Amino acid sequence: MQRLYDFLRRHPIWVDTFWAVVLFGLSGVSVVNLSGTHGHHGTIATGMAVSVVLCVVVALRRRYPEPMLLLACATGLAQLALDVETTVADFAMLVIAYTVAALGARWASRLALCVSLVAATLAQIRWPAEHAGILGQAAITVFQTVPFALAWVLGDSMRTRRAYFAQLEERAARLEKEREAQAKVAVAAERARIARELHDVVAHNVSVMVVQADGAAYVLDAAPDQAKKALETISSTGRQALAEMRRLLGVLRTGEHQEGGEYVPQPDVEQIDELIEQCRSSGLPVDFKVEGTPRPLPSGVELTAYRIVQEALTNTRKHGGPNAGASVRLVYFDDGLGLLVEDDGKGAPHELYEEGGADGQGHGLIGMRERVGMVGGTLDAGPRPGGGFRISALLPLKPAH
Repeated sequence: MQRLYDFLRRHPIWVDTFWAVVLFGLSGVSVVNLSGTHGHHGTIATGMAVSVVLCVVVALRRRYPEPMLLLACATGLAQLALDVETTVADFAMLVIAYTVAALGARWASRLALCVSLVAATLAQIRWPAEHAGILGQAAITVFQTVPFALAWVLGDSMRTRRAYFAQLEERAARLEKEREAQAKVAVAAERARIARELHDVVAHNVSVMVVQADGAAYVLDAAPDQAKKALETISSTGRQALAEMRRLLGVLRTGEHQEGGEYVPQPDVEQIDELIEQCRSSGLPVDFKVEGTPRPLPSGVELTAYRIVQEALTNTRKHGGPNAGASVRLVYFDDGLGLLVEDDGKGAPHELYEEGGADGQGHGLIGMRERVGMVGGTLDAGPRPGGGFRISALLPLKPAH
C-alpha cells in the first residue's frame, strides 16, 4: 500500500484521470436520465459534450490550473447560452475552484472566487426552480453557493499551509548553513587558540633548553657536574614541552586512538611557582610574590595568567641581556586577579613585541591581548622608565558584557 501511495503521489495526473473517467460515467447516466424527464433543457449530444469538456478539466486541473479554469468558465457560459441544464459533470466547477485557489496564480484564484460566488445565482436565474417563491429561490441560491465558497476557502488554506511549510524548510536550510558557518568559525578560533598555546609552550621551553645547552657546552670540561645538571634540565624541559604539545595536538585528533594515555591538565596559577623555578634554574633571577588570599579561579583566568607570565619571562630571557632580572607580582582582588611582570634588562624595541612577538612570528603582545580579551580583562605593556619592560594585566572573575 505504501508503494502504491508513493506512486500515486508521484503521478497525480493518473489519479485525476481516474476520477475524470468516473465523473464522465456518472455524468452520462445523469444526462440520459434527465433527457426523459419533463421540462428537460438541451439534448443528449450537447449534454455529453459539456460533460466531456468538464471531465477534461478534472483530468488536467493540476498540470494546467489556469487554462482549465478558463475552459471551465467558458463551458459554464456555453451551458447558459445553449440552455444545457446542470448535471453531475458540473461538480468539476467545485474541483477547479479548489485547485486554482491552492495551486494557481493569484489572478486565477481571485477569478475562481468571483465565479464561485455568482455561478449558483446565474444558474438559478437561467433555470429557476418550479413551484418556489422568491424566498425559496434565494434559499436555493445560497445553498448552492456555499459549497463553491467552501471549496475556494479550503484551497486557499492549502496554499497558505504549503507556503508555511516551504518557509519552514527554507528557514531550516538557512539555520543549517548558519550552523555550518558557526562550526567553521569555532574551528578557526580553536586553531588560533592552539597556535597561541603552541607558541607559548615552544617559545618558553625551547629558550630554556637553548640556554641550558649553551651553559652545558661552556662548562662541560671544567665542571662536569654542572653540565650534567644542565642536561637533566634540558631533558625534563623537553618532556614537559612534549606533554603539553601532546595535549594540545590531541584536540585535533578527537576520536582517534591516543597512545599517550591521559593528557596533561592545562597549566594553572599554582604552576607559576614551577615555571619561575625553571627560569631560575636556567639562570634568570626572578622575584616572585603573591598578594591577597589565594582562592580557586575560573580555568580560563588561570590559564591566561600562566601564559602571560610564561610569555613575559621568555621575552625577558631572549631580549633582556645577560644580567637581566625579573619580578612577578600576583595579586588576588575581590573581583579579579592582577598580574605585574617587570624586568630590568636592556629589552627589545616595543614594535618587535607588537608586530612579531618574541619570535618574530606574530604571537607576542598580540597573543597576550587576545588571551586577556577572551576573559574580558585588560592589558598594559610598555618600556619602563630607566630601562626594562613591564606587563600589567587585570583579569576579572566574570567576563565583561
